[in-house]
Amino acid sequence: MHTRSKGLGHVLALDVGTSSVRALLFDLLGRPVPGAVAQIAYRPRVDAQGAAEVDAGRLVGLTWRAIQALLGATRQTLADAPVRAVSISTFWHSLLASDGSGQPLTPIYLWADSRSWREAQDLRETVDPEAVRHRTGCLVHPSYWPAKLAWLRKLRPDLWSRPVRWLSFGDLLHWRLFGAPLSSVSMASGTGLFELEGLRWDSELCSVLQVPSETLPRLGEASQGLLAPFASRWPELASVPWLTAMGDGALANLGSACADTAHRALTVGTSGALRVLYRGRPPERLPDGLWCYRLDAQRPVIGGALSSGGNIYAWLVATLAVDVGILERQVARIPPTSHGLTFLPHLAGERSPGFALHATGALAGLTLATTPVEIVRAGLESIAIEFARIDGRLDQVLPKDAVLVANGHGLLSSPGWMQIMADAIGKPLAAERGSEASARGAAVMALEHLGLLDSDHLRPSLGRSFVPVPAATRLYGRQLAKQEALYRVLVAERALDSPPANPQGIG
Repeated sequence: MHTRSKGLGHVLALDVGTSSVRALLFDLLGRPVPGAVAQIAYRPRVDAQGAAEVDAGRLVGLTWRAIQALLGATRQTLADAPVRAVSISTFWHSLLASDGSGQPLTPIYLWADSRSWREAQDLRETVDPEAVRHRTGCLVHPSYWPAKLAWLRKLRPDLWSRPVRWLSFGDLLHWRLFGAPLSSVSMASGTGLFELEGLRWDSELCSVLQVPSETLPRLGEASQGLLAPFASRWPELASVPWLTAMGDGALANLGSACADTAHRALTVGTSGALRVLYRGRPPERLPDGLWCYRLDAQRPVIGGALSSGGNIYAWLVATLAVDVGILERQVARIPPTSHGLTFLPHLAGERSPGFALHATGALAGLTLATTPVEIVRAGLESIAIEFARIDGRLDQVLPKDAVLVANGHGLLSSPGWMQIMADAIGKPLAAERGSEASARGAAVMALEHLGLLDSDHLRPSLGRSFVPVPAATRLYGRQLAKQEALYRVLVAERALDSPPANPQGIG
């Protein structure tokens, strides 16, 4: 890592996820300070109708509490080495409405909120979906702003007859801290309403949705000079630069040092993602089923995201009542695909690569001899196969010999699942040694802003590598064909007016 040390100090990173708010300290080399972390857990509101939302005021309050707790616990540390900058990582794709003074008029709607599926379906018939994806990098899907805005226009028509501002959660934080909303290129790029190349709000979609551009945040990288109440509350942060909130996925790549086309970050948390971050222009033709967002104006991030990951494993364990203590060993003993099952892991709906509005989970091939452990194995294999589908699409536009770097506690703690991933994708998969990838990515951006670090020279810290077994890869190739065939049949047979899966377990 190339750094330019300029005295003592720290950077404060905020990591606002869909299950907790965390505040952490990093030194000027981008290393987490041991024990310097404050975490507050919370739960989004979800229901069987597809809701996935958070009370905006509550989440703002939790964020302030996390900052306060960290500063209180590290006062002695910061006395000799103060905070030099603050950087924020938060979830992509969130949407809320506020009035002209920044008071929320709606909850924060999360990516997993699928209640706008009918509007997404209608929009696919109103606009050219491929043209939209080419301009914005995003598909027409309930995860993104256009469908949610169309849904809100029906649900809350009053929002179109009064002064209103449309925001991501990070934009709201900036408004509270500095008196005006400000969005980063990163956060805007995840809305589905932003031109990737032009770096501006998409005028065609804004016109279709009747959303004037002046109701959307302006763009900026950082601000200084907290409003008086916050300056008196946190004097140590009052005059330092605060970087505008950025998307957690892109920051996770940066924090894992997967920041070029030679590295692909494979993340399994509650959900999953396979992403490539690099410096340059987005691909001219984005393969089907992939999206493209940005870390900043110079660095796009392309990949695919799954609604399936640790949530499926947790559901299987709870539903089948298996013994977690011995499950890892039992799963590893089962030969690849020997169970004869075909599992569709879309229990929380589908994003990449199909983005079907009405996909749900399915399990085929059950017999009286099928065991719970075999079902768990089939579920883990099915998620790995979904990652293989995404990786194959990335191969169409990026170097195929990229190193796959795995992160996420659930995956890294399971050598059996790591081997399944490597075998299904057909490429070596290395475990990332570090942790706190999104928060560390935020810290790296702060250090870049201060001129103390050049992230182009970052290299991932890798642990154990899992090498694919060719015979297993061939078996998974055949299983991929079965999984795709079952998917086609079930998606085609489901009525188009059927609601999508509910987002239980996103947190």
